[in-house]
Amino acid sequence: MSELGPLEPFEGNWEGNVGVDVSYHNKEDETADTGYFEKARFSRIPIVENGQQSMHGLNYEMTAWRHGEEAMDPFHDEVGYLLWEEATGQVIRCFAVPRGIAINAGGDATATSKSLTFVATPGAPDYGLSQNKYLMQRAHITAFTSTFTLNDDGTFSYTSDLTMTLAAIGGEMHHTDRNTLHRV
Repeated sequence: MSELGPLEPFEGNWEGNVGVDVSYHNKEDETADTGYFEKARFSRIPIVENGQQSMHGLNYEMTAWRHGEEAMDPFHDEVGYLLWEEATGQVIRCFAVPRGIAINAGGDATATSKSLTFVATPGAPDYGLSQNKYLMQRAHITAFTSTFTLNDDGTFSYTSDLTMTLAAIGGEMHHTDRNTLHRV
């Protein structure tokens, strides 16, 4: 296994056409499923050293288009890093989306883990998240969990769950995403 530990198999370019986004649709005033096509790129970065801490990682981009809108602007775009700290057995996913949300999520893993779970909690001193004022008033995020899983057939699948208090429905909802991608 390389210095990237459990992140090594993700390096490269990926595509997936079976994505499902479950979210609140403002225009229709309803929660609904949206199918999507997605491209992801994971590229190795130089070693990251913070005093005694040493991490290896990948920078990444994930961009998604609604089915039938692949020639148009994407409905989702994120940029970030996947990091591996072998000394502590921590994997970290830190990323931002252009809705004004930044998430630093992490979890435990081994160098040979095939499933990586990332968790963030608002206000946490380590793995937390922040969002802009508009979203705090209308879609206040209360939790984030995501899992990347390497499948035996060479694909990788992910799930993401943003739990939020959504003003439009007057309560809590889970904005979820899932997809399976293959190497291209």
